[in-house]
Amino acid sequence: MTSRLQAYHATAQRRAWEPHESPKEANLTEAFFEVYADLPLAERQARSVVYALLREPIHYDPDETIAGMIFQACPGSGDPLLFGGADPRWAEFCANGMGARWVAERLPEHERYGKHFSDGAAPGHIGWDWRLVLELGLTGLRQRYAEAEAAATDEAAREFHRCVGIALEGAMDFARRLAEGASEELRPLCEKVPLHPAESFREAVQAFWTQYLAVMFENPYGGNGPGLLDRFLWPYLERDLQAGRLTLDEARDIVTELLIKLDERICPADGWVEAICVGGRTADGGGAENPLSRLILEQIIALNQTHPSVYVRLRDDAPEDFRELTSRYLLQGGNRAQVYSDDRVIEALVEAGHSYEDACEWMAGGCMEVSSQGRNCDFNFTFVHNIAWTLEAVLHGGILPMTGQGVAPLTATLADYPTFEALWEAFEAELRRELDLVFRRLDIYLAAYARYRPQFLISSMVHDCLERGRTMNDGGARYADFSGSGLAVPNVGDSLLAVREAVYERGLCSAEELLAALQANFEGYEGLRRQLLNLPKFGQDDPDADAMVNRVLGVYTSAANSHVTPHGGRVRPLVLGFVWVAQLGLQTGATPDGRKAGEPLAHGLAPQCSSATLGLSAAINSATRLDLRPVGGGASMMFDLDPAWATPGIVDATLRTFAQRGGHIFQGNTEDLSDLQAALEHPERYRHLMVRVGGYSARFVNLSPELQAEIMQRRRYNS
Repeated sequence: MTSRLQAYHATAQRRAWEPHESPKEANLTEAFFEVYADLPLAERQARSVVYALLREPIHYDPDETIAGMIFQACPGSGDPLLFGGADPRWAEFCANGMGARWVAERLPEHERYGKHFSDGAAPGHIGWDWRLVLELGLTGLRQRYAEAEAAATDEAAREFHRCVGIALEGAMDFARRLAEGASEELRPLCEKVPLHPAESFREAVQAFWTQYLAVMFENPYGGNGPGLLDRFLWPYLERDLQAGRLTLDEARDIVTELLIKLDERICPADGWVEAICVGGRTADGGGAENPLSRLILEQIIALNQTHPSVYVRLRDDAPEDFRELTSRYLLQGGNRAQVYSDDRVIEALVEAGHSYEDACEWMAGGCMEVSSQGRNCDFNFTFVHNIAWTLEAVLHGGILPMTGQGVAPLTATLADYPTFEALWEAFEAELRRELDLVFRRLDIYLAAYARYRPQFLISSMVHDCLERGRTMNDGGARYADFSGSGLAVPNVGDSLLAVREAVYERGLCSAEELLAALQANFEGYEGLRRQLLNLPKFGQDDPDADAMVNRVLGVYTSAANSHVTPHGGRVRPLVLGFVWVAQLGLQTGATPDGRKAGEPLAHGLAPQCSSATLGLSAAINSATRLDLRPVGGGASMMFDLDPAWATPGIVDATLRTFAQRGGHIFQGNTEDLSDLQAALEHPERYRHLMVRVGGYSARFVNLSPELQAEIMQRRRYNS
């Protein structure tokens, strides 16, 4: 970095950690209940958000070349339209509150059983097509919606277009306000964009940044992010380079400052994941890798910060230099890298009903959740289902042993099933019943979100909302898909195989004895536990073990893919671990595979650490033997590597094999275990140390003891 950028980065980091507060919630409350209380609901919502946006403090730095900053993920910056607020009047007007009320009224069986598994809903984890702002400017985009309003043939569409117009005019006023406070040098730039189309790289970056602040103000949720930054900005940089208006080194400085600003805005909130995806395949069969892709990767390696998350879309025929840079990122990127087998993800999205052209424009929303950028409603990650609890309920007569809660209408226990297939049928039926409740709950929440949290600004940049005259969650988005994660698939597969082998085929123990051992957390049953641990496991390249895990995965994906959402979408299953590997592991009792109560669950579709005894090749063989084509939201796998063993050549060969065999998402740490131990002993010396938690990277010393322990207990592959 240049000396200017080094100083700017240091100042931005200090400023980021200072306490910040936002007046957003107070201003929204004032606008909604006082200033605009007499307006129709949709207009009231649109104008209230604009009112708050235009009163949000904008911060500037004398050394910045990209103007303006709004701090988020700080006190006061939440969204009362979603969560409600201190003012009790929000209870009648917030999406989550009304969604919960509607579920209680319309889905009583969920109130009895479903809420024990997961509850509520969550927005975010998508991107919008901000190329529209680069190409049309806010003025041109506003004109499109004005014309659509004039041509609308039904009142609902007319209201939508009118409210989008209010939101876009608010964004235009915000841009003018940002320009007024910018430095004399930057003011002409900010007066032009994003109000008008961008013509240069500098203009495109400023246009992106200004609209990004406005849209994220309306949608302050982790998981939303820039998406295909290299793909959208490259045409502007390419023209500047060809015309001699900008050098690559000057572009590097602009990119570096943008990455610093993206981090400063939300710096302390490590789990607030805003992702950039670089590389990948284009719809014409070519590649999207370009000099800007490489700049972004090189500069995020150089910056010690947790935001933004930069993920690599690595196509099968990616250029060798891009592959080498990807391997370097995995090894030297501060445990922040996540690599997608681009062609496999595209195949999964096409399998899920996306056109090939749309699938080639996929992005990662947050931890890993894939969707076509600017084309999906924002229920893209809105549930997590612990399938290990499903198995517990089936084995223990509808009860979760750790809590004693009755979570399923079951009375039979393991001892009541005469054959393994009878047990399997009960497990499959129960998992489908639970997921059906989850999906029907989300259908109800979607309607509440559409009414009470319409989000007109982001909808203006989501494809088909303009033509359909509806917001993204009211049927406007091209894909009205839901997505969420099944958790503990490998644990459940290993456990079912253990039950089949130990009880029904080998006679190692009776059903009653196994139940007693589980309820005792194997105390007094140490010999049986050793036998269970020694049975074949997923991750050991054992076809039977892998087939059982695949069977469990198949039930989850089949149940998800068979549900039709209210606007004709589907549930695209994904599999990730996130913090739930440790947190839900603490709440899960002993399992028949020999795992003790409270121990972590498996990360995504990677083998359990205790099972991966035969090295990385065997673990990847097992993981990629699964049928991942129906996993349209993405399948994550965590493989931590021993840094003394993992060379660039080994990493590249591993990624090639992983992709060729059908893997989706490769992630993992390359940190020496001794560094983590030293960080526990002297946290003040290791505040810089970052680790891959599970879908996001965080400062190790800031994690909970449970997450720190889980990361340290992982297998470090060295063969």
